[in-house]
Amino acid sequence: MHPTPTIHWTESGQSCCAQWRSERGAPAPKRVVLANDTTTADDAYHLACAGTALLWRGDFQNARQLLLAMARRIDKTPARKKRGQTKPAANAPVAPAEAFNQHRLAQSQRARVLGMLLIPFDADRHIPLRRAPDTRLACAEAWGPMVDTDGPSVASLRDLLGMTSAHEWRKKGVEIRALGAGPNNRIHPHYGVFSPVRGEYLDLVASAPLPPTGQTPYTSFDIGTGTGVLAAVLARRGVAGITATDQEPRAIACAQANLALLGVERQVQLCQVDLFPPGRASVVVCNPPWLPARPSAPIEHAVYDEGSRMLLGFLGGLAEHLVPGGEGWLILSDLAEHLGLRSRDQLLETFARNGLTVRGRMNAKPLHPKATDPADPLHAARAAEVTSLWRLAAAT
Repeated sequence: MHPTPTIHWTESGQSCCAQWRSERGAPAPKRVVLANDTTTADDAYHLACAGTALLWRGDFQNARQLLLAMARRIDKTPARKKRGQTKPAANAPVAPAEAFNQHRLAQSQRARVLGMLLIPFDADRHIPLRRAPDTRLACAEAWGPMVDTDGPSVASLRDLLGMTSAHEWRKKGVEIRALGAGPNNRIHPHYGVFSPVRGEYLDLVASAPLPPTGQTPYTSFDIGTGTGVLAAVLARRGVAGITATDQEPRAIACAQANLALLGVERQVQLCQVDLFPPGRASVVVCNPPWLPARPSAPIEHAVYDEGSRMLLGFLGGLAEHLVPGGEGWLILSDLAEHLGLRSRDQLLETFARNGLTVRGRMNAKPLHPKATDPADPLHAARAAEVTSLWRLAAAT
């Protein structure tokens, strides 16, 4: 077992330490200074940029305002200035892949700097600051229940705000049109499990024709189930035997809770495994991460698939997990193609190399706000993006 990481600082002439918590897996800062209501946004920003963390001892709500002020300073600083690059020639075209890499680098730098504003927690996860909210339930959902070895800890305010936001989403839920009308059509994402906010791919799964394989009972696999939303859509379509897999314990717990709330838990068996369960099915559904890039935080594994590991694993094992006449439904955006990260020819060649043929393809345009936001750094690619459900079958 790995030792619990700790953070160290000096306060009132005494050496202090506490457990370090980082949802991004960031190492504990080596340099820590105390900050309070007298700390200016400029000072905080420059210290954070230099790699010095600020452990907050003032009013909690003032810490939130300071974080917003630091973010404004980051967002108005040109990315090339932060990287020390020279100004490009006027109207010089930027390749889509380079624009993507610059955007990712800027995101990473922004997260690093904002992650330097730290909040203390007592052993019972109470925040010992003025006007601090009670976030113990949100912490429990993210960190798990308290154990005897827990003591005082420190985490970034940015992480804490992410946990409290996830807690509110979990309570409220996300309305899923593909689950039908009425009050019982919400998915409640847990912390660390990607929320199904893009409804266009769910509508594709709800409307794609089920292949008539003659299998009794009719079965389906949902690979990488996450919140369990695709398994729930298939169950609402009448599929009686569904096996939903995920390798993340958080996802399995989230899917189990959602399927029970939706009343379809008897139709779905959950299996904590990487990719496929044993056996074959009439329909094998997979919505892998759409962009072949390295994730910088656990939550980003739902968006970024380094080396296309999940996509290639799914396509490599699909044929042997289909019953005769069965189909694999690959839900995939072509955003990677517009960014120059993967070509359509490469995707089609991967199908053929793994003994798969395309029976059909259903397309949908994304409806999320970034698709129509000209200020988004990746607007050109997002505006051209199409989400597809590829109907794949084993080649005869």
